[in-house]
Amino acid sequence: MVEAVRDAGVVVTGAGGGIGAALARRFAAEGARVVVNDLDAGRAKAVAEEIGAIALPGDASAIVTEAREALGGTVDVYCANAGVASAGGDADVPLDEQAWAASWDVNVMAHVRAAHELLPGWLERGSGRFVSTVSAAGLLTMIGAAPYSVTKHGTYAFAEWLSLTYRHRGVKVHAICPQGVRTDMLDATGSAGDFVLRSTAIAPEVVAEALFKGIEEDRFLILPHPEVAKFYQARAADPDRWLTNMNRLQQKWEAGR
Repeated sequence: MVEAVRDAGVVVTGAGGGIGAALARRFAAEGARVVVNDLDAGRAKAVAEEIGAIALPGDASAIVTEAREALGGTVDVYCANAGVASAGGDADVPLDEQAWAASWDVNVMAHVRAAHELLPGWLERGSGRFVSTVSAAGLLTMIGAAPYSVTKHGTYAFAEWLSLTYRHRGVKVHAICPQGVRTDMLDATGSAGDFVLRSTAIAPEVVAEALFKGIEEDRFLILPHPEVAKFYQARAADPDRWLTNMNRLQQKWEAGR
């Protein structure tokens, strides 16, 4: 058992399936009191009933107050997991303003809104934990998915800013950056996801396990795919070489479509 989360009040957004459901199940198994949030009320209720949690369907960016009340007044851990993946941005896909706006709102601004509501209480008592489901795309990029790649960079940047700004005041931040995970979101990525991510995709439960190991070790960056660290280092060490290699991957994907 991880003592840091035993009896903690935990909110997991986008927890009707995939990574969110795996996180909710793991927190509940560790003795936390869990609020399961999802836009799909039926899925939220099903997961909540399975693990003895509280279902709170609705927009992830507007549930903090209600979740706090449901947990008896305090949210100790907030898992900003809800996200959207929209393809677009290459020559074959027209500009979709709605896709960009939705990606920005859910992948970035929902995190900002939640932190805005949570931070005053956390700073007053000197403790709180913000878990951000980013993606390796937030450290690297993803072919064929400009809105997702760009906004996930923003997701990571905001988590990083939270950590550097408030860690000395007791706020713990974790950024989870997996590559492919066997979820509905991966299925929705189409040929690009199949080409780049499918062969190394992991189960959502592996992501949850990586997070809990990171909590025990008090680490900010959580890499369920350890090889992402090498890719990230290569990108920083020689950006042009890295971009050339990524462009070759792009060309192979285009040739195979």
